[in-house]
Amino acid sequence: MTSGQAILLVDEAATVAFGRQLAKASGGRGLIFLYGDLGAGKTTLCRGVLQHLGHEGAVKSPTYTLVEPYKLESGQVVYHFDLYRLGDPEELEFLGGREYFNQSALCLVEWPERGAGFLPPADIKLTLQYQQGARTIEVIAFSQHGQDIAAKLAHDRNVNH
Repeated sequence: MTSGQAILLVDEAATVAFGRQLAKASGGRGLIFLYGDLGAGKTTLCRGVLQHLGHEGAVKSPTYTLVEPYKLESGQVVYHFDLYRLGDPEELEFLGGREYFNQSALCLVEWPERGAGFLPPADIKLTLQYQQGARTIEVIAFSQHGQDIAAKLAHDRNVNH
């Protein structure tokens, strides 16, 4: 597991831009857990990921449906989960949840702690915090793919700043 320092995201545009960088760094696949309070910017970050991968429509949090699949023109599949209203992790089984987590898809999971015991291990965990009008994001990698993502994100940040 690797951990990076907190990254400052000064506004919504910076959060979307980080999502785009994340999509590029991930190669459009992996399991990414998104932690943070309501309003921390998890769905905003997901919008940046999906835009980078070619989605042109709206991106809203699938709070009531629990998962929103995006089948992109490139053939890429992204599953955006919001488990905030999940009553029991076993409910994911009824949705066919295990079928979503495969090597070729990108899964973005908001509120993953509510799916504990059911969800497979994350490649990378992102924790967003809203502080004094800006956001910070901490990146922690849990797999080799997650470490590769974190390294690419760090490299891109160093090149662009």
